[in-house]
Amino acid sequence: MRTKSQSSSNLKVIFTCCSILIFLIIFFARSNISSSSSKPLSETNLSQEDVENQHKPKGCPTTQQCTKMPISLSDALVHYVTSNVTPQQTFDEVSVSKRVLDKKSPCNFLVFGLGHDSLMWASLNHGGRTLFIEEDKAWIETVTNKFPNLESYHVVYDTKVKNSDKLMELGRSEECTSVTDPRNSKCDLALKDFPADFYETKWDLIMVDAPTGYHEEAPGRMSAIYTAGLLARNREDGETDVFVHDVNRPVEDEFSATFLCKGYMREQNGRLRHFTIPSHRARAGRPFCPVDVDRRR
Repeated sequence: MRTKSQSSSNLKVIFTCCSILIFLIIFFARSNISSSSSKPLSETNLSQEDVENQHKPKGCPTTQQCTKMPISLSDALVHYVTSNVTPQQTFDEVSVSKRVLDKKSPCNFLVFGLGHDSLMWASLNHGGRTLFIEEDKAWIETVTNKFPNLESYHVVYDTKVKNSDKLMELGRSEECTSVTDPRNSKCDLALKDFPADFYETKWDLIMVDAPTGYHEEAPGRMSAIYTAGLLARNREDGETDVFVHDVNRPVEDEFSATFLCKGYMREQNGRLRHFTIPSHRARAGRPFCPVDVDRRR
């Protein structure tokens, strides 16, 4: 059995050893910090910028940029919280495109139509480029005055919904099933007079939600749908996700199925269809539409 004096002596020894150990740890830690900080930057192979960046979150140019909400997102929050206007697409329809954007953004996103949901699309593609093609010049001024960061082009269409049947027949011709730059296409469905940037950008996503198509004298989306498919096929490589809204209407239904191809369709939710179209330039001899499986049997 240990005596009281022995226990007291043992505690003193343990306390003394622990004190010495803590002192040595602090001493060597201070020595390392001192020797490291005393080295010139040239000896540590770090520039002043590198030293400063060591204390910033990884992947952030500045601490402020990492902690501050982007203007596009803050604008979107305020706009939709305070707006009584219902967006053109339902929650389920928007979710189809959002899932693709979640994977591909930041990317190049082309949208036919400048609407109440445009700020949302630009925000979901934060860090990428979202370009809106709009037929109504006055509406562009209204929207961009409120949200100057949105990029849009004013364009003019020369088609009408009442001529859609003739354009459908025309679209089945050899000229319209040849893949080329829309500007060089011999197909009358191709949009050829848009800004050069429209044709020269490799678009990762294309949304066709314009032009107006709900009455006979409206331009309709015949050319927009056809050209979206041509842009996707004519890219050098990869694939393009194309979305068409309002497929409950005959033009959007028939033209998307014919020129974006049922074989490329991935999903339909409500009035929205999603197609994934591969590059035709990357593989010579690829048919305009995939060969139907049942027809090959």
